[in-house]
Amino acid sequence: MNVPSRLVAGALLLAAPLAFAQTSANATASANIVARISIANTAALQFGDIVAGTSGTNIVTVAPNGTRAISGAGNASLAGGTITAASFTVSGSGSKTYAITLPATAATLTGPSSSSMTVDTFTSVPSGTGTLSSGSQVLAVGANLNLSANQTAGNYTGTFTVTVAYN
Repeated sequence: MNVPSRLVAGALLLAAPLAFAQTSANATASANIVARISIANTAALQFGDIVAGTSGTNIVTVAPNGTRAISGAGNASLAGGTITAASFTVSGSGSKTYAITLPATAATLTGPSSSSMTVDTFTSVPSGTGTLSSGSQVLAVGANLNLSANQTAGNYTGTFTVTVAYN
């Protein structure tokens, strides 16, 4: 065998293991489309009837369980009326968890003669995260109403937004 043919034969022998050293495999790709998450308001947040004080400020709190309390340095008082926490139905794919985002800033309630009050310190049950065990869950929301001395008598209304998103 001459030298050039030996070089070619040697090169082929060295390259042969490289040609057989590769292999391949298939993988499966999949996706699962879940139901869109939704939220619907089913009850308003209602602080009930309140008698404005003549001095100081008060905070009227409605908890997510619907209980009401008053605190602060003012002399306002509670006077019955309809008291409810806001209620929402969250719906989506069963067994999925979702994040709850409550308002980070105060909501303004506007009343007669352009009078206003603010609602803040929103709380919820469940808090932070909920679970759609059977495809839906009730979400209750409470908050604080900030009442000034000599607040103008009348009905006050405003809105706030609660957001939910799958985790």
